[in-house]
Amino acid sequence: MYNYKQIDFQKSADGLVPAIIQDAATHKVLMLGYMNQESLDKTLQEGKVTFFSRSKQRLWTKGEESGNFLTLVDLRVDCDNDTLLIKVNPAGVVCHTGADTCWDEKNISNDFLSKLENVITERKNNPSDSSYTSKLFAKGINKIAQKVGEEAVEVVIEAKDDSEELFLNESADLLFHYLVLLSAKGYQLSDVLGVLQQRHK
Repeated sequence: MYNYKQIDFQKSADGLVPAIIQDAATHKVLMLGYMNQESLDKTLQEGKVTFFSRSKQRLWTKGEESGNFLTLVDLRVDCDNDTLLIKVNPAGVVCHTGADTCWDEKNISNDFLSKLENVITERKNNPSDSSYTSKLFAKGINKIAQKVGEEAVEVVIEAKDDSEELFLNESADLLFHYLVLLSAKGYQLSDVLGVLQQRHK
């Protein structure tokens, strides 16, 4: 699944490689740690990011005391085979100071649409009886497409009137249902943007 076998742990005398930890949803860099082969193997086996602590000289699973685990989403190796980029879903704050990141940044997405798409995907892959989105997926593609059509009509109707609030709310409904439709078809908004970029060329 991952190309971790390419990592060259022998480049450094201590057998460690830096591991950059990034939030899979917000794309914020959360922290930097170090891994050896053993900590990497444990991370892959258990799905929770484990480092080699240089101060404690032992394996250290992030969150083992606080409960703020880093759940593995993706793992990549850089072009020199000596640095890891690990994408995670963090459970709570990351820094020991109580900050979201070790650079004292708020872990907020710069791209809300990407975050919304991630939520929609989660509702599709892990249905919940209380989720409107999950119920939409359960009704199938025809119902989702119908909802997009209904919301588009509402946008047209409100565009002819003077209520800014109603127009923006109906526009939000349309965009949301369109994202659900894209997900149901196996696409993301970036796929549509790619088509527009090609046309622009």
